[in-house]
Amino acid sequence: MKIAKYIDASGSPRIAWVNDTELVPLQTNEQIKSLADIIAAENPILAARSLVTDAPIAIDDSIDWLPPIDHQEVWAAGVTYKRSQAARMEESEAAASCYDRVYVAERPELFFKATPHRVSGHNQPLRIRRDAKWNVPEPEVTLVLSAKMKIVGLTVGNDMSSRDIEGENPLYLPQAKCYNQCAGLGPWVALFDTLPPPSAIGIDLKIHRESQVVFDQQITAAEMARSFEDLVQWLSRDNDFPNGAFLMTGTGIIPASDFTLHVGDRVEITIDGIGTLSNSIVQSS
Repeated sequence: MKIAKYIDASGSPRIAWVNDTELVPLQTNEQIKSLADIIAAENPILAARSLVTDAPIAIDDSIDWLPPIDHQEVWAAGVTYKRSQAARMEESEAAASCYDRVYVAERPELFFKATPHRVSGHNQPLRIRRDAKWNVPEPEVTLVLSAKMKIVGLTVGNDMSSRDIEGENPLYLPQAKCYNQCAGLGPWVALFDTLPPPSAIGIDLKIHRESQVVFDQQITAAEMARSFEDLVQWLSRDNDFPNGAFLMTGTGIIPASDFTLHVGDRVEITIDGIGTLSNSIVQSS
């Protein structure tokens, strides 16, 4: 089951089921007032199905999508794929041994990525920093976690990264990763009773520039060196998430060192079983 957030004709935020070609708006009640309440339910799919529905709306270019997040924090994992290990070592010779060690270490790299107001949804812009010269998208399977740290669903994530800033000094990681419009989530949350196996979760990144595809690469989550469950148990150690959380699980698709995003590029990330997240790239003046 897929649940989205959008702005309705009256300008109000709503939640809806997503069918193949339609949105089915849901009427909230005293127990379920938001998408976060559905995620927090003992059985999110049953909770969503318990809501009264309004007349379906055709999905077209007029839909004003919102990111499928309410009050949750967004965290991310790094160096979970071999390609990510190699790319992070390319960024900085000084940090190369650090990234090499974390790939095989018991403890993963986990870092805070974004608060909700820094998150963009489907067809909303993502930002490259004006003080960075080497910026890339990072397509990531993103875990949707309840307050009990249960994986209740998946969404598409884009962990935007300023690689030259991090490469200058690994201590600059927060500045390379966390800024306005630094994270993409969407287009909706796919709820699961049982998660698909990693081998069935294909990830596709396409970058469009002036009507041309300038980058196109695919991978599957089976190439991760860590499991989803392992990342979650490390994130939850001595750490409470009363509103739940989103956890980006790392990327195995990273453009070569001579590639950087341009203003006006469109980044499309498709993950099997979830959908396609599309964002245009902007930069502050």
